[in-house]
Amino acid sequence: MSTLIKNATILDASSPYHNQKKDILISDGKLEIIANSIPQKDNYTVIERENLHVSCGWFDSSVSLGEPGYEERETLKHGLQVAAKSGFTSIAVNANTNPVIDSKSAVEFLISKAFNSATKLYPIAALTKDCKGVEISEMYDMQQSGAVAFADYNKPIENDNLLKIALLYAQNFDGLVLSFPKNNSIAGDGIANEGINSTKLGLKGNPALAEHIQIARDLYLLEYTGGKLHIPTISTAKSVTLIKEAKKKGLKVTCSVAAHHLVLTDDELHSFDSNFKTNPPLRTKEDIKALQKGVETGVIDIITSDHNPIDIEHKKVDFSEAKEGVIGLESAFGAVNSVLDVADFIACFTTKPKAIFGIENHSISEGNIADITFFNPETEVVFTNNHILSTSKNSAFINKKLKGTVYGVFANNQLIINK
Repeated sequence: MSTLIKNATILDASSPYHNQKKDILISDGKLEIIANSIPQKDNYTVIERENLHVSCGWFDSSVSLGEPGYEERETLKHGLQVAAKSGFTSIAVNANTNPVIDSKSAVEFLISKAFNSATKLYPIAALTKDCKGVEISEMYDMQQSGAVAFADYNKPIENDNLLKIALLYAQNFDGLVLSFPKNNSIAGDGIANEGINSTKLGLKGNPALAEHIQIARDLYLLEYTGGKLHIPTISTAKSVTLIKEAKKKGLKVTCSVAAHHLVLTDDELHSFDSNFKTNPPLRTKEDIKALQKGVETGVIDIITSDHNPIDIEHKKVDFSEAKEGVIGLESAFGAVNSVLDVADFIACFTTKPKAIFGIENHSISEGNIADITFFNPETEVVFTNNHILSTSKNSAFINKKLKGTVYGVFANNQLIINK
């Protein structure tokens, strides 16, 4: 069976067809012909959509799924289907499961469960055993089994020496270490950005300083040890400045920002809707502007959905008691595309993160493996509950106007198209 894509604008800076409108014929999972016009045949599956655009398949560097242990939030099978329908042909899955992904067998379990799905799964294994921050996990063995990086998801590494040793040890096998930017001593029990809104609303503040101190410490350690460090989901203007200065020094540091931190501010907290309870917390308009500029100038390497499904029992409660986290696969494109150029979105969800996490990117060229995403970057959509595909419904973008529509993907020789 062959798939014919008609009149698609190709957005892929590494392709000779970049910014050109072409027909694309896929046969046996490969891009067989790319031409101005390809005749249809009876045995072709034809894809035609309004203002159809295609890019290399999107990769999300921070996705949490419930399985094992929290299947009521999201199973691996269903979560991978959600990712495919949201435009992602590959995802990096966090270790915040029960049991934690901190062993060779646990990494192999995730990979085996995702076998033959359209969206490929790449495990981010725990940096420390049971994500407790006390003892380094079996990093080398887990990388040999398929782990692409090491992190205690949304938990800072408080022990300075432990992070130092991890950065040194990982250099033996070119491992990527992630360090969550939060100093617990400063953040305390804070659940909202420390500022005017937290004071007005009577919510315990989590100051931006908690993020800055941790990033500064991490960068000092990286300068001492060498190696590669990735700082996930930064949220403040000062964080952008710190990382920019570190890159100027030549340090091998990269960072990401969550889609919701590019769009939403702590003004949303006036509703006391727990869907706006995130980690890091939503910050200010000044922070959003700096984060957006950080993406545009290349200081911020990656945008992520930071998809984290939370079941209703732990989310539909008082704001102070609710678990932190939002889902974001379904809304990532529309949210980011509403505030940034589509080229920035594609770079930060394809070539840049794949290079950092060591994942092959398949350019849209004849003879290459077909790993592509279909979308329309121009439509305007009000995001509602009907757009949520995930088992958990904790989206921060309900009733928000977003820009762009995802049509589906072709990956792993499978066509996934939304109705």
